[in-house]
Amino acid sequence: MAVVEFGVVAMASCLGEPYDVAGEGQRLGVNSHMVKTMGFQTLHKAPDGVTTADFGVSAAAAALARAGLDTSDVDLLVTASGNLPEYLHWDLSTAIARDLKLRDTPTLCLTQACLSAVLAFETIAGLFLTRSELQTVLLVSAERVSDAHVNRLGNGTTADSDGAVAAVVRRGHQSLRWLASEQLTDPTYSDFFRLEYGGSAAPVAPPGRSNRDVDHGHSIFTFFRGDADRFSAYATMTNARIAEAIDGACKRADVQRADISRVILLHANQVAMRNAAAALNVPLEQTNAELAAALGHFGGMDPLVSLDVMMERGELRPGDLVALAGMSSGLHWFCTLVEV
Repeated sequence: MAVVEFGVVAMASCLGEPYDVAGEGQRLGVNSHMVKTMGFQTLHKAPDGVTTADFGVSAAAAALARAGLDTSDVDLLVTASGNLPEYLHWDLSTAIARDLKLRDTPTLCLTQACLSAVLAFETIAGLFLTRSELQTVLLVSAERVSDAHVNRLGNGTTADSDGAVAAVVRRGHQSLRWLASEQLTDPTYSDFFRLEYGGSAAPVAPPGRSNRDVDHGHSIFTFFRGDADRFSAYATMTNARIAEAIDGACKRADVQRADISRVILLHANQVAMRNAAAALNVPLEQTNAELAAALGHFGGMDPLVSLDVMMERGELRPGDLVALAGMSSGLHWFCTLVEV
């Protein structure tokens, strides 16, 4: 059971400009049949000159306005981003704080890939527990793809997007109330999805090579030495562990998976969304598969963006139990439960 009560007062999202995925696939030379099979319709790209921090500031300002608060009411800023930062030796959280004029407000920057935004709720719970003076936390998750490093469509299995979502979180607030979080980790696959060049191990790519040349799907299959059965077992395992993470969060909150009204996952392709729904034994319509296809994949902020949209549409009712869940590079599986 939760030892500290808090909930989300207001949320807001700021997304890049919409682009047709089929058109982007053609431009990037991705197999059109693969793009169609994966089912993404739209992705969102930042206009020239718009940074990760810019998205975060816009979403944060809108969330504060919806909550009827201003920056003087914020006791702590927590940011989450799993993409490449604009600069090395640079802190996204303080850049957002600076632009919001949050002078002397403590900040925290979470950068653990797609895990960060959803598990931030547990981090905030711990801060509420240990800091009695803490009343209002501003959570901002922002992602901007570096097109110089990655192909937004990968090998056709994703449609990476740019944007941000913000949530104003307050101690004692009873709507969108945090119940529990769970994380599972298997470091066997820690090198999956990594970018080869730009870090201290290989600061510069060899002549004629770049991170865009690395086919992560191929490298993962190579890990299993071309054994299709082993690869298939791995894929099945990843979905089973999402279910395990959700069940773990349910156990912490003293509820059952059957009590969950909606399962909001990372915005994966439609094949992956169907497989995840089957592993969870829930109808696809009980997930956010439709929003995933319509919006694209925003990294770890996906579940919060879908939650924001569902709340705006009036699709969630007071008392509904919502699971925010997914899988992250590392590999990690995670879930946060909230009650509307």
